[in-house]
Amino acid sequence: MSIPDKNWQPPNVSIDTTMGEVVVELYWKHAPLTCRNFAELARRGYYNGTKFHRIIKDFMIQGGDPTGTGRGGASIYGKTFDDEVHADLKHTGAGIVSMANSGPDTNGSQFFITLAPCQWLDGKHTIFGRISNGMMTVKQLGQVETDGSDRPIDDVKIIRGTVKTH
Repeated sequence: MSIPDKNWQPPNVSIDTTMGEVVVELYWKHAPLTCRNFAELARRGYYNGTKFHRIIKDFMIQGGDPTGTGRGGASIYGKTFDDEVHADLKHTGAGIVSMANSGPDTNGSQFFITLAPCQWLDGKHTIFGRISNGMMTVKQLGQVETDGSDRPIDDVKIIRGTVKTH
């Protein structure tokens, strides 16, 4: 599949989960490659049916891995792509949306949503959006029961991701 034109910049992506809808406002000005990756993966249906495979109460919820293991997923640019870290974007509180990674410049398809301030992540993860609608759903996701490996006891899934043009 092709990569969308640089002028394609939908402002939001809706994530319908098994617990409700969450809308992500995308930060195109700060992270255009990351926003394009996230929006295009949602448009392609890449996230449909995937699990939130890692949830840590008062920290974050993580998803976007089609294998459900935390070790899978690829970007629209290939397996991984470079970070777009900006000093003026910080993990200041709940509802910040960032790319999960395994070190510098290893972004793929996985992302996380913060449940609290996480300043130790600043400069290490690309922030590409915020939750503009659905924070109650995010809070509910953050309260699910997990096992010793931070995996939800009962599956919590993304039903579908949808690009919103308004």
